[in-house]
Amino acid sequence: MPEREILMELRSVSHSYDDGKSFALNDVSLAIETRDHISIVGKSGSGKTTLLNLLGGLDSPTQGSVCFRGQMLKNSELSAHRARQIGFVFQSYYLLPNLTATENVQVPMFESELSLSQRRLRATELLDRVGLGHRADHRPGQLSGGESQRVAIARALANSPELILADEPTGALDSESGTNVLDLLEEMKMDLEVALVVVTHDDAVAERGSRTVRLHDGSVLNDSD
Repeated sequence: MPEREILMELRSVSHSYDDGKSFALNDVSLAIETRDHISIVGKSGSGKTTLLNLLGGLDSPTQGSVCFRGQMLKNSELSAHRARQIGFVFQSYYLLPNLTATENVQVPMFESELSLSQRRLRATELLDRVGLGHRADHRPGQLSGGESQRVAIARALANSPELILADEPTGALDSESGTNVLDLLEEMKMDLEVALVVVTHDDAVAERGSRTVRLHDGSVLNDSD
């Protein structure tokens, strides 16, 4: 197995609200290695979502820098970073209701250079991989919560990202479906050799990570293997 290296890094990052006095994150430094599986935990308001947004290029820091493979990300590069390097999995799935599972998986590929037939083939392969090839033509309203989250995982993998960010991926699921989704995420992480960062308030979910980062009032309280 190739040696692990730093994939993404937050360097003394702070993110403040509009008045500049209240901080969602305050002087946070964090390194994510290739093939890492990190659980981000903390109470509501601790800064978990802000941290995820910075890693995913959905926001930029007020102070400090966000680096990908040693290069600082500029604001003008965030859209490309999201599209090429990051796969997102959310608690609420965010599938487009009028599109089939196959079409939903293709959404991140719309701005790629792939042809329509190539996009369809890629989406079909990914749905087969997450065990939903037989549901490819179904719309979200025809899918269970667990199936919808599997479609979301396939969509997250569409552009072959190096980092998957999962925000409470089991929060809307029953315990069995949640376990299946976590198993799938870990399987994809191993097979595709990507890094996985999971934000959760569930201790059982957090324990599945190889490393836990605990936030408190916008600061890292603990970072342990």
